[in-house]
This record gives sequence, structure tokens and C-alpha cells, in this order.
Amino acid sequence: MRLIQALESGVLLGDGANGTFLGERGFTQQPYDLANLLAPDLVRQAHEAYFAAGVDLVETNTFAANAIRLAGRDVNVRDLNLAGARLARQAAGVERLVLGAIGPCSRALEPIGQVTVDELKASVLEQAEALAEGGVDGFLLETYIDMEELRLAVEAVRSASDLPIIVSKAYIEEGEMLSEGLPARCAQEMTDLTGVVAVGANCIVGPQRMLDLVRMIAETTDLPILAFPTPGMPQLVRGAVAYDTSPEYFAKAAARLVDEGARLVGGCCGTTPQHICRLSQELKGKRRDAKPRVSRLREAKEREALAQTDPSELGLKLGHKFVVSVELDVPRGLNLDKLLAGARVLKVQGADVINISDGARARLRMNPSAVAALIQGRVGIEVTMHFSCRDRNLLAIQSDLLGCHAIGVRNILAVTGDPAHIGDYPSATSVFDIDSVGLVRTLSRFNEGIDMAGYSLGIKCGFTIACAYNPLPIDPAFEIDRLKRKVDAGVHVVYTQPVFEPGLAEEAVEVCRKLGVPCLVGVLPLRSQRHTEFMHNEVPGVRIPERLRKQIAEAPDDAAALKIGLAEARSLAAAIRKCAAGLYIMPPFGSAAIAQQVMEGLA
Repeated sequence: MRLIQALESGVLLGDGANGTFLGERGFTQQPYDLANLLAPDLVRQAHEAYFAAGVDLVETNTFAANAIRLAGRDVNVRDLNLAGARLARQAAGVERLVLGAIGPCSRALEPIGQVTVDELKASVLEQAEALAEGGVDGFLLETYIDMEELRLAVEAVRSASDLPIIVSKAYIEEGEMLSEGLPARCAQEMTDLTGVVAVGANCIVGPQRMLDLVRMIAETTDLPILAFPTPGMPQLVRGAVAYDTSPEYFAKAAARLVDEGARLVGGCCGTTPQHICRLSQELKGKRRDAKPRVSRLREAKEREALAQTDPSELGLKLGHKFVVSVELDVPRGLNLDKLLAGARVLKVQGADVINISDGARARLRMNPSAVAALIQGRVGIEVTMHFSCRDRNLLAIQSDLLGCHAIGVRNILAVTGDPAHIGDYPSATSVFDIDSVGLVRTLSRFNEGIDMAGYSLGIKCGFTIACAYNPLPIDPAFEIDRLKRKVDAGVHVVYTQPVFEPGLAEEAVEVCRKLGVPCLVGVLPLRSQRHTEFMHNEVPGVRIPERLRKQIAEAPDDAAALKIGLAEARSLAAAIRKCAAGLYIMPPFGSAAIAQQVMEGLA
């Protein structure tokens, strides 16, 4: 095929960033791929400008033109890709080459995120079929971070077309990552993918760091190497990402990539026809006289085993003693005196762990990691910190988890979180990059010593991973399936919502037993008729027996109602002790005194 022949003939010069060109000329709609339909002449001009700069090939303006990224947008994905391919082909003519650009879907795959394998492959297949119909000479799958997503994308492209495939991964700019040999390992994985004719790296790093990447990739593969760096480090100027690297510097630095073995060079985000034109001039004399590359395969070295962090006390107790966990409410503001005093009382009473929520019902409260650290440091009792996916993107989630581990907060209960619009600040933005299943998988990866991009954490974390389970869901099959997915992702212990019947507690324990995880059954002492009717009628997953509702309704006052609620909770706790791994007490108003009275019934 023409692309393979071209790669075998010598060094090829690729184009720069289409988005940068379009943005500089006034097209600001995102993604820039929309210009294929909304400003086709401008896209054609971009391709023509790069050919005028001296390139051998261009990429279609379709990097983000997939159904997952464009979900909810009024755009025909097939038409967008077909137009992109045809515009590039019109600029290239019959002699020059066109690569169909396909980027990652921009959302995490299951079990981290919610994109299924079938959805991903269908999205890539749709792109590949349209690009092939539009006349591309091959495909460039670029800027991938997740190697599993890249593998699935290659499979989908191969099912659509026999045209050659070039694959490229994006790497962070970090010397530690290079020293661990990640680029070489990834290059080997990419080389082994069926239908791949060239491998490489693009985006994120400038030409100097790209030089290190090319060297390492060259040690692992005999395939042609692609190298498309950015001009340098970006900056934010008036809300827009900008690069301030001269074409002269970029060209001289990028030309050195050929000396290290790159066969296909070009530019990524921030590069313009001016950058590529200067690079073309620098490459004169090298274009058809590429330096012979000798594959310097490294001797396989066993990677040094990472140290294992000791498990938390909760992790050690599970399965060996009946665990008592009590949830205490974090107050508004900064005064935690009552909370800390309550934790001390519960510790003396024999509680094993305190549960702290993470902005439940989207209410503004102190960061739970700070609260957890204060309780552990000042009271000396472990905390299970609820961790919500609502307020953090995938980067912040991992950053906060590293911080939690560093300060000794090792028990994490993964929750998706309540949407922001129901809380104190309805205009606040909910993030939800991942849900509770994805958070469990992230924690599990941390316990393996790696982050979600595959980079080493230096040690294996020691998180005890918890999740929630609703024994009375609207859709039981769906709830049990989600629980199974959480367990498969790495959960160590399950906390249930409050139950009010021994039989329901036993059913919840049995569900968890079949999945091979211990269960802490929730108990909530009722304190008044109003509280009882609210819980029964307005809180999803809560069912209070008619007999108990009637008893509390007939109580002469709230004090008498609370006495009934406490007696019921103590009786239920005693029943739970006979079947479950532990008890999860949720006292009203976070009352340590009420929780203490429930615990007294366990003596």
C-alpha cells in the first residue's frame, strides 16, 4: 500500500495542528472537527497550507469526531468524518497521502467509567468506515493514554478496513516515567497490535522530551516511529491555551528526532504551517537519507517489587471480630468540638471506626479528609471516609486519594454522590467523570501501586475499599449487578443502607456472602413520628414495618418515640450480630449519645 511504501522510502514530514490553524482564523466552536461541515473552505485551506509548507501527508480534521464525544450534539457523526476525509483528499490530490485521524473517546471505559467496550468499538467503527469511504490512505490513532482503549480501537478499525494503521500514545513529561521504561513497554504492546505499521508518541511534550521518548521506543520496536511533539509548554492567555515557541527553535529541536530514529515527524497542538515549514527546511538532506536504526533491545529486567503498605485496622478486623462503625455528621463551619467529643465517647464505648460523609445531599461541609485526619490524630480512632465523585475530575480524584493515603486516611467508602443542584449551591457544577464503580477500580489500582495512566506510585497503597448497598432498590437486579461490579473491581467491605427488619438484614448479608465480601448492616434509631414518616416515605431504599410506624405514632411524645426507636434498634443490632460481619449505626443528627445506647445493647 502507498503509506507502507512511503514509510519504507525514508523520512516523512507530517502536518501540524488543524485546531490551532482554525482557531487563529476565527473558528472557535468545539470540537474543531465541526468545521468540516460548518466551515469546509477553512479546513481545506488548513490542509493546503501544510502541503505548501512541504509535508508529505496530512491528517483529517476528525480527531474528536466520534459519537461518544459528540453525544447530545445535533451533528451526524458519519457525515462529519466523511466530509473531513474528502476535504483532506481534495487538498492532497491523488499523489499525496491522507491519514484518517481518530482520537480517544475522552471518557473512561468500564469499570472505571461508564463507556462500555461495545459502545467504544461502535464509535470507532463508525469513524473508520466513513474515513475509508472518504478516501484516506490509512489511519492514525493518536494521543491515546489508556492502552486498553487503544487496543480496542485498533480492533474496531481493523474490522472496518484493511488500510494500514499508525498508533501513537501520549506520555506525561516526567523523567521518572522515562526511567521506569514505560514508553518501551507501551511501544512493544503497540507493535504487537494486528495491522499496525508504525508506532510512536505525540502531544503533551515538546521536542526535547520527545527525543527521550523516541530513543526508548527505538530500543523496543523495528517498526517506523512517529514523533509529533508540541512546540513546548502551553500557557493560558485570556482563557485560551497558547504556545509561545518560535518556529526556528521547534524546527531545530524536532529535526533531531530523525537522528534518533523517527521516520514520521510533524507537530501537535500549537504547531502551525510556519513551524512545519521551518522543520521541512531543517530536514533537507535527511528526508530520503534516514539514519539507519539499530534496535537496541534491553535485557529484560525484573522490575523491583513495590513495597506494600500495611492494611488499616479496619481491614485487619474484618472477618476476625464483629466491627462496629458509627456515622457522625460533620457540622457547618469550622467548629468540630462536638464531633470530636462524640468520637471520643464512641471510642471508649468500643466503636471500631467512625464514618464521615463527603458533602452528603450536596451540603457545604468541611473537606472530609481534613475531618478524618483530625479525628484520627486527636481521638485515636480510625475513620472510614466517604469519597464522592461529584466534585472532582479524574485528575483531582487521584490527587486527593494520594493525599488521603499520605495523611493516614486509608478506609474509603466509594460513593457516586448526590448532584450539586439539590444542595446549597444549585448553580454549582457536578463533575462525575466516574461513578462509584470507577472509584473502586481506581482505589484498587492504587493498591496495586499504579495510577490510572499506568504510572508507578512508588509503593502499593493500603486502602480498605468500601461501598454502599441498598437492600430495597427500585430495581433489585440492577442494584445487585452494580454491587457485583463493585466487588469485581476490588471492594473489601459493604455498608448497607439502614434496615428495620431482621429478615432484610439476613437477606443483605446473604447477597454479600455469595459475592465473597463481608457486610456491615445499617441501623438507624428512629426518634419521632415525623422522623419515621420522613424516612419511610421520602428516603429511597427505606421501608419501616407498619407495626413500628404504628407504635411510634401512638407514642405520647418524642421522648417516648425515641425510647421505642432505641429499643427497636438495639434488638435489631443484636440480631445483626448473629449474621453479619459488623454493624453500621447511623444515629439521627449524628448523636453519639444515641449511638452509644445502641452499642450498649451489644454487650
